[in-house]
Amino acid sequence: MRGEGQRLAIFYADFECPHCASLHFALAQVPDLRVVLRHFPVRARHPRAFQLACAAEAAGLQGAFWAFADSLFGDQGRLDPPHLWARVERLGLDLDRFERDRRSAAVRERVEADLTGGLRAGVAGTPTLFLDGQRYTRPWPEPVLRLLGQH
Repeated sequence: MRGEGQRLAIFYADFECPHCASLHFALAQVPDLRVVLRHFPVRARHPRAFQLACAAEAAGLQGAFWAFADSLFGDQGRLDPPHLWARVERLGLDLDRFERDRRSAAVRERVEADLTGGLRAGVAGTPTLFLDGQRYTRPWPEPVLRLLGQH
């Protein structure tokens, strides 16, 4: 979870989705908002999305989930393993542990649980945002635009 505050945003995302990247950085700028990112890898459109979600969870096991997510969303043109390893190095993470963790059953199950939870909650694609329990998708309606300071 990122941020503090009374309002809660649960954000279903795919690290290869450019609209998710835009929403990710916009949500990070909203004061007094707690943000939870849940994985919703759309494998049919984004073949690396599941592996990237596992990589983010592996980074999270070393305390760097949000920094790693920021780096993935910030440079979606470089998402293959050599660039992942460079991110791990820049963040000062243990590469051997990262590799073990990102391939582990526990991490895969965590990502699958987010995906399953999203499907149960009515998520059909990314980005999907639950703001204070209400589900929103693009194009963003007025309540989301106000939150993001776009209206």
